[in-house]
Amino acid sequence: VEKGLTNRSEDIGQFLEEINKWTSQHGVSPLSWDVAVKFLMARKFDVLRAIELFHSYRETRLREGIVKLQPHEEPLRSELLSGKFTVLGVRDPSGASIALYTAKLHHPSKTGNHVVLQALFYLLDRAVESFETQRNGLVFIYDMAGSNYTNFELDLSKKILNLLKGAFPARLKKVLIVGAPVWFRVPYNLLSLLLKEKLRERVGIHTYMAIADLNLNQQRMSDLRQHLPRDCLPEHLGGCLPLDVHSWNLQLLSEQNGRVDPVDELVGIPLENTSIHVPGPEAMGLAELMAHLNRAQRSGIYLEYEELRREQPPGTFTCALAVHNQERNRYGDVLCLDQTRVRLKARRNERSDYINASFMDGYKQKNAYIGTQGPLEKTYGDFWRMVWEQSVLVIVMTTRTDEGGRRKCGQYWPKEEGGQEVYGHIAVVNHRVDKQAHYNQTTLELHNTETFEQRQVTHFQFLSWPDYGVPSSALSLIDFLGAVKHQQQWAVQAFGSQWRGHPLGPPMVVHCSAGIGRTGTFCALDICLSQLQDVGTLNVCQTVRRMRAQRAFSIQTPEQYYFCHTAILEHAQRRGLLSTNQ
Repeated sequence: VEKGLTNRSEDIGQFLEEINKWTSQHGVSPLSWDVAVKFLMARKFDVLRAIELFHSYRETRLREGIVKLQPHEEPLRSELLSGKFTVLGVRDPSGASIALYTAKLHHPSKTGNHVVLQALFYLLDRAVESFETQRNGLVFIYDMAGSNYTNFELDLSKKILNLLKGAFPARLKKVLIVGAPVWFRVPYNLLSLLLKEKLRERVGIHTYMAIADLNLNQQRMSDLRQHLPRDCLPEHLGGCLPLDVHSWNLQLLSEQNGRVDPVDELVGIPLENTSIHVPGPEAMGLAELMAHLNRAQRSGIYLEYEELRREQPPGTFTCALAVHNQERNRYGDVLCLDQTRVRLKARRNERSDYINASFMDGYKQKNAYIGTQGPLEKTYGDFWRMVWEQSVLVIVMTTRTDEGGRRKCGQYWPKEEGGQEVYGHIAVVNHRVDKQAHYNQTTLELHNTETFEQRQVTHFQFLSWPDYGVPSSALSLIDFLGAVKHQQQWAVQAFGSQWRGHPLGPPMVVHCSAGIGRTGTFCALDICLSQLQDVGTLNVCQTVRRMRAQRAFSIQTPEQYYFCHTAILEHAQRRGLLSTNQ
């Protein structure tokens, strides 16, 4: 094996060189030799086709929201142990692995397509880690024996077959649809039309229709054995192999414990330890940033933003789009990703844990912020629950409640000194309001009426930032940011031993109206200036790309993106970090 791969080292090197140009641009860990071999073997060492497969695989996972697979967490763990999908403990005569999907175990009313696809990706990825499987390929059995129409979803079947068709790093040899009931003829014709151009030509698709009572016809079973001998088939498909659908899956889960999944690195969204904003290979010093801005001009920076804007969010919005949650979104087109959303703790008789809020990483800090929308009157209670549950000490509001005659955010806290309001089981008391030139700083005391605990929270409201626009003075916003960070630092110290997390404290809540434009700009500036202070470099583009992977659509306009660049340079010039002659 090693000798054969040595002879292919030039192909592997070429593949890694091309792909790792992409990974460095997107702040993702470089691909390993082993992963490169897997993609190349799937395309018989045709480098261009292997590169195409890599991006197809990555984009499919992003499109389906399969960003980080956590097999020990629900609902994926239960799906893996359901027996719906497994890899048989034998190989076919050519040495190919045999994967089995059992349609009758799928209940669409109980399990969404997203979870099924997560399990499929996870188990197929594990199967093709074997070099023998990479070399000899994969046979996929789509077992419909004993299933009925309520077990079938055309959309899920399309996604599975499309995945196998051209978006998975395995040499797919055959797809065998077996035990198909008579009602499957119509959907099969649709699937055949969809796939025949590529799947039929590439691997062949074989279907064995069942007789009316759904038992497999013996003559058809003999056809099936033309493709697989009896000792490679489960007993219920006419073979002699006892089917143990749990042992292989349980073994994989035990092996996975404590192990980082290398496949997650392919997706383009950094893993937990690399999603935090850290200096990357494309970081710029201040002189480089100024040169870049002078070279690109405003129009070039706008084009750079447009490229970011065209990138699709790397996840799904299933929970935000659920019918019973839609009224909790201020804007129907500003939703939070399932993968990063803040979940409210379960309470009796409550149907949903949803709030339109997303965890966002900061500079060298996991979950430094919670980016959220301006609370609606019906979500005031949810908002304060979140603040309490996440131990929030500072709230940053970058909007007024009303702008241009339109309501942008509810008055979710008692505005006047001495005012008191109760939101759900959290009572909020306004102790003090300090009015500055561009912002108000309000000291609030929270009382949990269920546990009788109390906690102090500081509310900052920046007043000089028009919706969709940028502040007239960048330095006023940076001064505001400085006041916010100073208060967070002081509050963490005062919190003392009650806080045992990151030294910089619990997440700060940051919101505007939608929770993406001004919110994203504020967070991007904080991240970039923190990196600048730490190591003297920054990267606005990388920062915004990573932010948008957690709070979708963060930074709403090209003007806000351009403002991040100019504000950093104004700050640097004021601090004497950059000469006006540069």
